[in-house]
Amino acid sequence: MKLIFIGDVYGRSGRDALIEHLPPLIKQHDVDFVIVNGENAAHGRGITKDICKEMFDAGADCITSGDHIWDQREMIAQINNYKNVLRPVNLPDGAPGNGIYKGMTKNGKSILIVNAMGRTFMEPIECPFRRMDLELKNYRLGQNIDAIFVDFHAEATSEKVAFGHYLDGRVSAVVGTHTHIPTADAHILEHGTAYQTDAGMTGDYDSVIGRRKDISIYGFLRKMPGEKPQPATGPGTLCGALITIDDQTGLARAIDSFKVGGCLAV
Repeated sequence: MKLIFIGDVYGRSGRDALIEHLPPLIKQHDVDFVIVNGENAAHGRGITKDICKEMFDAGADCITSGDHIWDQREMIAQINNYKNVLRPVNLPDGAPGNGIYKGMTKNGKSILIVNAMGRTFMEPIECPFRRMDLELKNYRLGQNIDAIFVDFHAEATSEKVAFGHYLDGRVSAVVGTHTHIPTADAHILEHGTAYQTDAGMTGDYDSVIGRRKDISIYGFLRKMPGEKPQPATGPGTLCGALITIDDQTGLARAIDSFKVGGCLAV
């Protein structure tokens, strides 16, 4: 089984990069399932119904998110209409939508997608470690589920690394999002889980984490209110990971990060 995960899509540049580069990647690698983090897709903040359709049309099978999931207010009402558009699973009780999705891959295998969010340097929500214990208690890789993928939306690298090790052997892959910077540590953990601290942003890297450089630099220099942050509009880089999963065990056989298009392409 082959999965593609795409890191935080940021604004129009990110959406254009997704539409241009994702379909050829799916075809080239004969990918069975695609997960896209879309929480910054609408002008850098949140996602809309129309953008969800745009991503599904480009090849996404499931859309994950993070702390900006409610920035476009329409999603508060719309998210219950989707089983495969996720908000963080450890948000407080009563939040609309779901943080977990069970689907089928193109090759007929079952897959569980979980979207969790960290707490270090972020909002004080439910513990993601304990919440994962609860969500995984009825699932066993290679027994009643063929693959489990976790998007861990978190700020601190230490929390992300600890989270990966905590789930090692229980899930197929843990890939981080939120910092918008791709990390160079994609590898297989001791007990067979694929891991990368951050998949990186899909957007214009001639920017400050997706935002126009001039506005961001002004804010750091002056520490005064200035122009509202705006997404950078140059060519976008598609960042993510290709993960190969053993069909018998549900554990990872390989994880390869990629950067396609824009100024970060290699």
